[in-house]
Amino acid sequence: MEIRCRCGDKCIRPISKTIKDIELFYKPCNDCKTEEIKKFSPLAEQINLDKINNYFGSCKCGKRHLDIVMSHVLKVMIDEGIKEKKSNLRNSCVPLLTPGYPTNFVPYLPKDSLVILSNEADKRCAETIVKEVREVKGVLRGDVRKTVGIKDSDSNPHVYELLAGCDLRCDIIQTPYGVLGIYKYQREIHIEFPKIKPPKIEILEKALKNFDMPTVLDCTCGPGTLGITCLKAGARKVVFNDIWNPAIETTLINLEANGFSVKSSGSEDELIASGDKFEVYSTDIRELANCVDEKFDICIVDTFPGVDTIEFVEAASKLGKKVVVI
Repeated sequence: MEIRCRCGDKCIRPISKTIKDIELFYKPCNDCKTEEIKKFSPLAEQINLDKINNYFGSCKCGKRHLDIVMSHVLKVMIDEGIKEKKSNLRNSCVPLLTPGYPTNFVPYLPKDSLVILSNEADKRCAETIVKEVREVKGVLRGDVRKTVGIKDSDSNPHVYELLAGCDLRCDIIQTPYGVLGIYKYQREIHIEFPKIKPPKIEILEKALKNFDMPTVLDCTCGPGTLGITCLKAGARKVVFNDIWNPAIETTLINLEANGFSVKSSGSEDELIASGDKFEVYSTDIRELANCVDEKFDICIVDTFPGVDTIEFVEAASKLGKKVVVI
């Protein structure tokens, strides 16, 4: 299946290429500059804002310190009247790196490596940021405290608003079975900051150790992280399911990007696509038994934070021998 970013650009690459030299992606060169910027002090009291542009803090390698990039973003927000002149970096906006990769140092950013989330920015400000700050590829409006997506079939979805640019990001996920790359349109898929040892992967690993080549149902698959991990772990078959269409869209992207060829069914309901050792469905987990006639070794339930999992577990119990709530 051919995959292409909604923006029309070549944002989606095979993960094998994305992770090549990933450890060096955010590392500074010997000539990179560092600015001592206090995050809780007004930016205008530390730096002459008129001096901040794409050349400020720049290096011949093309990277800039994260704080310098965020200072540039804040400067635009102040110029556009979105933020007061006494604003500081701490309350400017949320930086979302792409690819998201855990480091033990402050990253230095190359071009198009950042999506920012602000609950104050407007379209004009966002367009100016994307135009003037070379590291920023997209600007979203929304509240980071509110989870994006849909809780269940009885709920209305919550999404962020894309104000300018492209919001497709990639998170690099470390697993015992190899590295994954998970693409997501951040306006529609919940934010998860990559960790060196992802807790969800550790829970899943414990469950997988009890089976040899299990069959797995990922009941609420989101962008496909856990189900693809199971494929990498040698699962005999994995069924992905999610009621949220954007989650299914990104699952298909991530299967392809991680080396699992996808064949579309041509349908937008129930069975969406399939491939060697996997199927992808989009239906209410409570109705999935009407589509899938088999008993799985493992059923994974990974819901929104704070959501009561009772109904999900009851539905999964009818489909699998072991239910793993993550």
